[in-house]
Amino acid sequence: MFGIGMPEMLIILVIILIIFGAGKLPEIGGAIGKGIKNFKKASNESEEIDENSRPKKIEPK
Repeated sequence: MFGIGMPEMLIILVIILIIFGAGKLPEIGGAIGKGIKNFKKASNESEEIDENSRPKKIEPK
């Protein structure tokens, strides 16, 4: 995973815990989750727009 092993991940998590404190972690996690959800929703909407904006091929009769 991006060249980061388990010990490095634990160190990063401890640093985050020290900086933000245990009380803020649920808020931060919720905000990150909402951001990811909105990003996925926006990317799905852009795909739908792309499909609808393509000109339809008209076959001559």
